Amino acid sequence: MLIALFAIINSLYAQDFKETQMQNGRVLKAYEEKEIIMKALLEANDLDLLSLQIFIRAFKHENMMEIWGRDSLHEQFVLLKEYRICRISGEAGPKRKQGDRQIPEGCYHIDRFNPWSQFHLSMGINYPNESDRVLSNKSHPGGEIFIHGSCVTIGCLPMTDDRIKEIYILAVEAANNGQQNIPVHIFPCKMIGDHYAGLIEKSAEDHNLIDFWNNLEEAYLYFEMNNALPTFTVDKDGRYCFQ
Repeated sequence: MLIALFAIINSLYAQDFKETQMQNGRVLKAYEEKEIIMKALLEANDLDLLSLQIFIRAFKHENMMEIWGRDSLHEQFVLLKEYRICRISGEAGPKRKQGDRQIPEGCYHIDRFNPWSQFHLSMGINYPNESDRVLSNKSHPGGEIFIHGSCVTIGCLPMTDDRIKEIYILAVEAANNGQQNIPVHIFPCKMIGDHYAGLIEKSAEDHNLIDFWNNLEEAYLYFEMNNALPTFTVDKDGRYCFQ
């Protein structure tokens, strides 16, 4: 009884969320321009819009963001579309303090939607997360990291306005289906192959960085092998403990 009641409440909350988003002119315009295209994309991948969940994966070196999807009939994610990140600030390595211009690296989730953003449309990432709060500057770790439009950045993941409309729609639909925390994994690069090996070699003397990347590599490889996300906790040292 309680489970059924929770499901009803969650469904009503999600519907209210989408209705609220659609009251914004930019979101409404995005749907007018892109809804048919995104529905066709889901149909081509045999995914049901009404139970869609998504996963976002970004690679800094490749300037690439992947949007993966699944539904209630599929446990594994399928790649829906790749988007080019139009600008990258900073360098390989995680964000550790305010003002370092670094794009974070780690396992995050979307924790807010902002259709009134000065960067057209934006979705906030929960930096600093539990790991960052251990490993980053305790007083000034920084924050306000978004996936957004307008193609400008000092530590975010910017898209063109045209691309952010598509990503935003998929995220709104997933949230409307009850996916409260849309996962976002951000990596320095694809963590296999020559570039990653060269990055490890170049940074070999920075043992903390190498340890961090080795830890993050576990999430990358798990998804590569399973097309599913690992669950994880964070230990007292800020290390992800994947399961």
